[in-house]
Amino acid sequence: MNIFIPLIIGVLAGYLFRNRVKFSMDKPMSIALLLLIFFMGVEAGRVEIDAFRLLIYSLVFASFTILGSLFVALVGVRR
Repeated sequence: MNIFIPLIIGVLAGYLFRNRVKFSMDKPMSIALLLLIFFMGVEAGRVEIDAFRLLIYSLVFASFTILGSLFVALVGVRR
């Protein structure tokens, strides 16, 4: 589903009713966020992965990222 359609409708509704409706959206947004996180966890739990291989790939990627950043910083200091 395209996420921009509900977003635009929500922005328009908020703009049109900004001075008419006076209630707090904190509680409904918190509930919706918790449901979203719960269902993302359910979906993530259904995926079968090799966790050890993923850990190794993540550590290698993080190491290369750190080393690349340090290299760029050192090259920038020397100039």
